[in-house]
Amino acid sequence: MSNLDWDSKTIIGFKAKAPKVTRNASDLNGARRTGAVVATDKKVTAGGNKARPGPDHQRIAKLDRENEVAPPPKVNASVGKAIQTARMEKQLTQKDLAQKTNEKPSVIQDYESGKAIPNPQVLGKFERILGVKLRGADIGKKLEGPKKS
Repeated sequence: MSNLDWDSKTIIGFKAKAPKVTRNASDLNGARRTGAVVATDKKVTAGGNKARPGPDHQRIAKLDRENEVAPPPKVNASVGKAIQTARMEKQLTQKDLAQKTNEKPSVIQDYESGKAIPNPQVLGKFERILGVKLRGADIGKKLEGPKKS
C-alpha cells in the first residue's frame, strides 16, 4: 500500500467539456479571455467559385474525354454522289425526292454531302425510288427489276 498517492484527486461526476463551435467573434473572444483552448479551422469549400471548377473537376473531365466513344461513321462520299447523280438522271429535286421518300429535304442534303449517319431504312427508300444500289458493294449500280424464277 505504499504506492498509493494520497495527494491525487478523483472527481466523481465530472464531465469533460465537449468542443463548442462558435459562429461569431464575441463568443470566440470570450473563450480566449477565460483561457480556454481555442482552435480555428477554415472551411475548405466555403465561398468557392462554383462556376469555375477546381482541379479535381478538371481531372475528371479529362478522364471523361479519354473514355468517350468514337462518333458514329458518316455516309461515304460515293453514296452521296450516287444519290445525286441518280436524282439528276430522274430529273428530281431534293425536295421532290424528300416528298417521295417521306423524309425532310435536309435529310437528302445531309446524305448527298456525306454528313448523315447511314440508316438502312432511308437508304432502302432511296434505292427503290432512284433505282440505284446504295448499300454494300457496287454502289451506284442500276438495280434490275424483280427476279423472275
